[in-house]
Amino acid sequence: MSQRKAWFFLPLVIFFSLLAVPSQAADDAAIANLRQTSKAFASVAKQVSPSVVFIQVESVQRGVPFTPFQSPFFDDDLFKRFFGDRFPGFPNQRQPQPERRVMGQGSGFVFKIDKGMLSDTSYILTNNHVVEGADKIRVTFKDGGEFEAKVTGADPKSDIAILEIDGSEHPSLPLGDSANLEVGEWVVAVGNPFGLSHTLTVGVVSAKGRSGLGINDYEDFIQTDAAINPGNSGGPLLNLDGEVVGINTAIFSRSGGYMGVGFAIPVNLAKNIADQLIDSGEVTRGYLGIVIQNITPELAESFDIEEKKGILVAQVSEDSPAEKAGLKVGDLIVRYQGEKVFEVAGFRNRVALTPPGSWANLTIIRDGKRRELSVKIGNLEDGQVIASSSTEKADELGFTVQTLTPDLARQFNAKPGRGVVVTEVQANSVASMSGLRPGTVILQVNQMDVNSTVDFQRAVDKSRSDKRVLLLVSDGNMSRYVVLSWR
Repeated sequence: MSQRKAWFFLPLVIFFSLLAVPSQAADDAAIANLRQTSKAFASVAKQVSPSVVFIQVESVQRGVPFTPFQSPFFDDDLFKRFFGDRFPGFPNQRQPQPERRVMGQGSGFVFKIDKGMLSDTSYILTNNHVVEGADKIRVTFKDGGEFEAKVTGADPKSDIAILEIDGSEHPSLPLGDSANLEVGEWVVAVGNPFGLSHTLTVGVVSAKGRSGLGINDYEDFIQTDAAINPGNSGGPLLNLDGEVVGINTAIFSRSGGYMGVGFAIPVNLAKNIADQLIDSGEVTRGYLGIVIQNITPELAESFDIEEKKGILVAQVSEDSPAEKAGLKVGDLIVRYQGEKVFEVAGFRNRVALTPPGSWANLTIIRDGKRRELSVKIGNLEDGQVIASSSTEKADELGFTVQTLTPDLARQFNAKPGRGVVVTEVQANSVASMSGLRPGTVILQVNQMDVNSTVDFQRAVDKSRSDKRVLLLVSDGNMSRYVVLSWR
């Protein structure tokens, strides 16, 4: 190559060499970032694993006598008169079954609390469904230490349980603030899936405020794609600072295993329940006494409401804190304690967590005008309504009902507050084959008046064992009885 050509190509070589340097530097920086992230996960694992426990429960399933062969002939009074109740040699005698031990497992973790802690006790947070009905509970730490545990308190409605073990030297985990958790944020789940001790999985927060899943009475789940499997229940969901932000509780799965969707109880809710269980062994919940529903564009138009956020009051219980505060059917609640109200489940949870006897501020819209109300929160007792949704499903029967609002009552020629209206009927369901249609008003269930979806659901629940329900329904001006049965 001539000298002239060499001088021509030299700048090109230098140019492309300079281009390659930034590219290589970018690759090195990306790999370094990945290493940093990996180290962060490893750091969380080292920090939290000593506080996570493997929970094994043992319960005794009592045997129930059964009759392997049954015949009306052997139960006949004439037969028993001659041969007595126990006729030897026939297999229809009721045979007692032996007791059998059932084993279960889950996860939990030792946690720090601000009050109620005894100097010689460590408390473990887990799910109620992990330890419910257990006769014996054993927890195992990562270092192999095993301890017998007892239940300090449990709350099935939120699926929270507190265990206690001897000794205060066990390492504990700090509780974070689940309210500050953001969708897309990295989280780490630690637990014992399928009995595989102290397994760590990593993912992100894929959603917040999940409710209406039918898992717990009070739902406000964190949704995550961190792998959660059977045995993870009760274990911690943590941020990258090693703080607990949730209690791993349930998975969505058609196969029984991980399918990318897991649910955790927010730690702020769990801490409130835990403090009460440790202090008094039981949970008290705030009581308002209203039936509510999410506002929809159709409802907003019917009530001439410009506001598109908030919850609509469909019923106010007599002599309830809500009635005493002046809350009325048709009011739109847009703020509770100064914070915006978006949907039924979140509002219901916030009322439940408000201490009974305290005062709460409500911002409502009535007749197009904003008003401020102050309500003294009551103490929820069995059978009362905190602030319940006005829509319920009767899945076995195949239809959905809603509390009658004034607007719906006018539409279906019914009386407000008397009965519930069918809003949806599944094709080929028991309800469909019995002639129920959207717009049918149900006045009674098993000859008991139903004036709200709460009344309706309770009445249907009592019929689940019989798998048969008697309805008094109204279509326009005519009433009729309908019997629905399912198997």
